[in-house]
Amino acid sequence: MRLRIALLLAFVAVVFSVAFVPAQTSKTPRDFKLEPISPKFLELIGGKVKLETVATGFGFTEGPMWDPAGFLYVSDETINKIFRVYPNGKKEEVIALGDPDGNTFDRRHRLIDCASVLRAIVEVTPEGKYQVLADRYLGKRFNSPNDVIVGPDGSLYFTDPTLDLVAGEKQEIPFQGVYRLDEAGNVRLLTRDLTQPNGLSFSPDGKKFYVDDSEQRNIRVYDVAPDGSLSNGRIFGEEPGGKNEGVPDGIKVDNKGDLFITGPKGIWVWDANGNHLGTIVMPEQPANLAWGGPQYDTLYITATTSVYRLATKTHGFVPYLVH
Repeated sequence: MRLRIALLLAFVAVVFSVAFVPAQTSKTPRDFKLEPISPKFLELIGGKVKLETVATGFGFTEGPMWDPAGFLYVSDETINKIFRVYPNGKKEEVIALGDPDGNTFDRRHRLIDCASVLRAIVEVTPEGKYQVLADRYLGKRFNSPNDVIVGPDGSLYFTDPTLDLVAGEKQEIPFQGVYRLDEAGNVRLLTRDLTQPNGLSFSPDGKKFYVDDSEQRNIRVYDVAPDGSLSNGRIFGEEPGGKNEGVPDGIKVDNKGDLFITGPKGIWVWDANGNHLGTIVMPEQPANLAWGGPQYDTLYITATTSVYRLATKTHGFVPYLVH
């Protein structure tokens, strides 16, 4: 009972206890704040929190990926480059690449990127080169791969909407799919149910697969078979919002199965049962996020021109560290 009372008091008081380190821009469209719906939101985020600006001055940031060596990979879609971003704000160019988007590590710690302009899934080498791993399905070029993760079987799973299809180029595949790329280089279509599939994630036990649809403004969940095939697709949740407030995009999961999904105004936090626990309102519209830090308890957030970090009370599920 005392714990419940304490949580409820913290829930009421949260608006008075949030601190904010402002982004280094002349104007931000909204203030950072927490909008809890359930007391569990505060158990995950904490009441006294500080949003920090790690680095700014980018064009449009995407694809954050924490390297255990102590830095973050970040895509800048505007200037077509991937950077290393260090916790102190230092930036180093890794590679110039056509519209780099979502990133992940695979089980061999190779950096994998969705190169939208190349219409391909590529490996980025430490020397700043790239190698195409897949760019076609049944002989037809992908649309514009958007986000990628490593699955429980070690395969790569990725979405292929038309969101970044280069103007004037032909759409060869007549749908927007979700695919599996195995370690032998074989590409398999998993679903074509979504209109614009975007962010994706597995549950920590590998039995559920989440993917959001930016056009429909919802999140789908599927059951996962041992061979990676999907079934029983259904709506997990919806993230409605006003014009220019953002749409469902990047997805990350903590080690207990709670979901952190970028959406209208910020990051929407959900439990595994599809209950919206609250929203982290961001000063810039976030596109994606990653768990980082030595304990993977910090969210690194790519939001328009900046990279932010937010320490939490939970710990991330990091699939490329699971063997």
